Amino acid sequence: MRGRTVGEGRASGVAGGAEGAGAGRRAAPLWWVWLAAWPVAAVFVLSNAATPLYVLWQRDIGFSKGMLTVIFAFYIVGLLGSLLVSGVVSDRLGRTHVLLPALALALAACAVFATASTVAALIVARLFSGIAVGAAVSAGMAAVTDVAGPERKRLAALLASCAMVFGAGLGPLLAGVLSETLPAPTVTVFVVEAALLASAVLAVLRMPLPRLAAPERGAWVRVPGVPRGSGRQLVLGVAVFAPGITATSFVLSLGPSLLSGLLGATNRIVAGAMAFVMFLAATLVQFAVRRLRIRVILVAGAASVVTSTVALIVAVHVSSVPLLVAAALLAGAGQGMGQLGGLSLLNSAVPPWRLAEANAAFNIGGYLLAGILPVSAGYLSDAVGLTGGATVFGGVLMGLAVIGGVVVVAGARPANE
Repeated sequence: MRGRTVGEGRASGVAGGAEGAGAGRRAAPLWWVWLAAWPVAAVFVLSNAATPLYVLWQRDIGFSKGMLTVIFAFYIVGLLGSLLVSGVVSDRLGRTHVLLPALALALAACAVFATASTVAALIVARLFSGIAVGAAVSAGMAAVTDVAGPERKRLAALLASCAMVFGAGLGPLLAGVLSETLPAPTVTVFVVEAALLASAVLAVLRMPLPRLAAPERGAWVRVPGVPRGSGRQLVLGVAVFAPGITATSFVLSLGPSLLSGLLGATNRIVAGAMAFVMFLAATLVQFAVRRLRIRVILVAGAASVVTSTVALIVAVHVSSVPLLVAAALLAGAGQGMGQLGGLSLLNSAVPPWRLAEANAAFNIGGYLLAGILPVSAGYLSDAVGLTGGATVFGGVLMGLAVIGGVVVVAGARPANE
């Protein structure tokens, strides 16, 4: 892995005319590269804004911890379904054709959340949120790379990844603070989020996106993939990203229940702040490690997830809020490093007209595991208690993170990465 840091280098498949139709255009100003990441951040604010509010809906509507994880899983269902379509459509028709409908659907999700009085309404809102997020992680992240241009791929990977995790952390913090300090605790945050999404619409409408090269033919709805020769990069990224995002998904879905039911902390600001610092860690760690070699970043991400699961297991056995927060911080760091390493590998190896689909494939690999394990842990917790459910979840995830680290060490090419 000599000589290449995060996102460095341009793959031969992106050389010459393959750089896309934007090769001869004037580079967009640097501030536009940052602003291009805002729609991704705004959609991810919505993705987790409901996290501190579930305890209120549980009290008012009445549903179990298992049903809570099912509501969360419908977000994953919407996201995965969106990824089957959004990446290909974005690569063929352009980023705007995917991002604008996704933002409209996110605004609709805000309206449903704000008026929800049944489990079905929460499921619909989460489904809409997932579809919008699927578009953001495929078309939105590819748009950041498009605006940045071929000479700023390293910056594009960093900003797109940080926009995702920072938005994901800001949502629960806003919800926790607003629900504790203002009237209508399950309404106000979604009014604020609607305003953020409206500003993202304006950004997309003005975004200086290049015209993409002619796309490949094929089915419009398909399991996303990567071009021939890029499969190894995808596998290495997913091997660490999947356990990382599964760890943060557990904190998002069952963290408030752990705080209130097991550890006795009922303040929603605490639940929101825990999620925020988790994703703040995911954001800051990416800036801290961005100059390291990709393999080092990915192995460190896997190690962080392993340490997180140990802290989680100990926290639920000794009823320690500080240890649970430590587990959340380590989970965020693990997701952040896995995400940055994986996106950087794809940015350096995949041509622009397949990048949104490659991003979709990467996220499917992560979110599949993030949907299955937390739901299983939720229903197991209903059967054997939160301590037992969290312990089994932590043990399984620890094993997967170790496997991910081994895959990276065994599969990386020292001369290239």
